[in-house]
Amino acid sequence: MVEPPAFTAAVAHSLVDALSWWDKVNESTVWQDRIFHVLAGLYGVVAVIALVQLVRIQLRVPEYGWTTQKVFHFLNFFVNGVRCLVFVFRRDVQRLNPQIVQHVLLDMPSLVFFTTYALLVLFWAEIYYQARAVPTDGLRPSFFTINGIVYAVQIILWLIIWWKPIPALIILSKMFFAGVSLFAALGFLLYGGRLFLMLQRFPVESKGRRKKLQEVGYVTTICFSCFLIRCIMMCFDAFDPAADLDVLNHPVLNFIYYLLVEILPSSLVLFILRKLPPKRGITQYHPIR
Repeated sequence: MVEPPAFTAAVAHSLVDALSWWDKVNESTVWQDRIFHVLAGLYGVVAVIALVQLVRIQLRVPEYGWTTQKVFHFLNFFVNGVRCLVFVFRRDVQRLNPQIVQHVLLDMPSLVFFTTYALLVLFWAEIYYQARAVPTDGLRPSFFTINGIVYAVQIILWLIIWWKPIPALIILSKMFFAGVSLFAALGFLLYGGRLFLMLQRFPVESKGRRKKLQEVGYVTTICFSCFLIRCIMMCFDAFDPAADLDVLNHPVLNFIYYLLVEILPSSLVLFILRKLPPKRGITQYHPIR
């Protein structure tokens, strides 16, 4: 069936208008500042929520020290707080020299975001293996080793870019982080999926089991999706100048990207994991050592 010429012309005209609007917003310093300040506000709200929840947990179980749950909420507060400040002063950040400082300020929160949610994977892996009576002594050393390697490689790349800022190294740095994001997505798929299936096969039906099953399912889906989207976007960012996230004149793309890969996932996960631990008798809350 052939579309009428009038309909085709109307669709083409709509597309031209949409592209024109996109370009006008991207090139407008007023809209750039508005969008970056909206991002700063959203990150600030998430940071406050994480901090309030951290304080509530500390008041509830002060005797357990720095548990996995407390560290998770503190890192969420840190990531979102730093992002908030970066977007408040986004135009000033873009003027910083040497240029490597800009890369560090824009990329370091992404690394800490990876650590934050890798901690959740670690927590689930410990629960899964403990339930199957498998030793978990090697999980925490593996967690620290993986994070140490990721940070070390990224810092080395930053130093090399500082010494010799050639485009190929910047592409390599972005592709490295795309690989890290894919690794995190697969981690959620593996351990979130295993824990979900284990809870599904649990013989005793109870309200607590159903709630935990939903919690693991929702968080696995959210985190897998956000890290997969980040991986795909970083690949585009590395090779397509139109998808560059580290420039001022792509505010709409920045808004969509950070909303999908950090703000919405963090908000949803903090809401899903909002339940406070009981005051006493919880054995799974171990201090970070």
